[in-house]
Amino acid sequence: MAEFFTDYGLFFLKILTIVIAIIVVVVAIIAAASRGRKDSAATGKVLITRMNEQFDDMRDTLSMALLDDSALKFADKDKKSEEKAKRKKEKKEAKAASKKRGKGETRVSEPVRKRVFVVDFDGDIRATAVENLRREVSAILTTATPQDEVVVRLESGGGMVASYGLGASQLARLLDKNIPLTVTVDTVAASGGYMMACVSNKILAAPFAMVGSIGVVAQMPNFHRLLKKYDVDFELLTAGKYKRTLTMLGENTDEARQKFLEDIERIHESFKNHVQSYRRKLDIEQVATGEVWLGQEAVDLNLVDVVSTSDEYLMKACDSSDVLVVRYKEKKALSDRLSISFQNSVDGLLMRWLDRLVRSRFNIG
Repeated sequence: MAEFFTDYGLFFLKILTIVIAIIVVVVAIIAAASRGRKDSAATGKVLITRMNEQFDDMRDTLSMALLDDSALKFADKDKKSEEKAKRKKEKKEAKAASKKRGKGETRVSEPVRKRVFVVDFDGDIRATAVENLRREVSAILTTATPQDEVVVRLESGGGMVASYGLGASQLARLLDKNIPLTVTVDTVAASGGYMMACVSNKILAAPFAMVGSIGVVAQMPNFHRLLKKYDVDFELLTAGKYKRTLTMLGENTDEARQKFLEDIERIHESFKNHVQSYRRKLDIEQVATGEVWLGQEAVDLNLVDVVSTSDEYLMKACDSSDVLVVRYKEKKALSDRLSISFQNSVDGLLMRWLDRLVRSRFNIG
């Protein structure tokens, strides 16, 4: 019987290997086929959600739930009457406006209600959300005016310098058009996340949001001694003295390490200059140590302006403005979805370990 299960297990593993190989080949074929079509046409669309209506629905639902049966019946009747009157009024106004346009009459302009455009940015190590952000910013720029406002709900622990630098440049497009920009941080805006957050007129942070980490880190394993132990040679050919400094497989020299450190310092200096250009009251040397600070600490250091949650800020904005959540949704091919799912799984694993490290460091949880 044991021999049967052993043979069956080996057979199952062989079949599983074949199935995985087939899936890999199919995904590769689909990816190759879809790559040529990717730039041929737009594959996504911008979705708009009115936050005012969401809060109104929540209020009405809760109010109705608190009424008894008799009061609920009258309230429901009143609500239907109000909705009917509103639709009738809107239809009448639209008809009158149509007649005026037909006669060539100039329509009397009504006071324009301020609009608040809300964008969500949930950053990973590669800042892949920048691809959607750039489209959302472009959509907003087609209609927003300096009388409006853009609110970015940003959450990110940082990642690749170039990717987050591009994200910061996308937000800078709004400032270039004199459109007020507010960034809210409910949990974390560290390193690359803060690189983006500082490109704003105002930063809000929740009481225990972690902000800062203005620093640069780079690390890699080196397997040279392991390869040497098993008599494995590694050849690295470059053109240019500093084309490659530290490597994972070759023997690293002191000169290479020094050059690598110089590169990191140069990036750090650019990071500091970037932050200082947007946060002029900030003592950059005091905060550019790689440390993070919580809400009120960050206010005291001029890293952020106000201690507040995004919910508090946006609910208040709904009282006087039309609050519109702008989201770009892209229709992705099967191969892209599989690839993104795998990448997100890896990123999620890395971020969970980073989260555990931060929690253990600050004795949280």
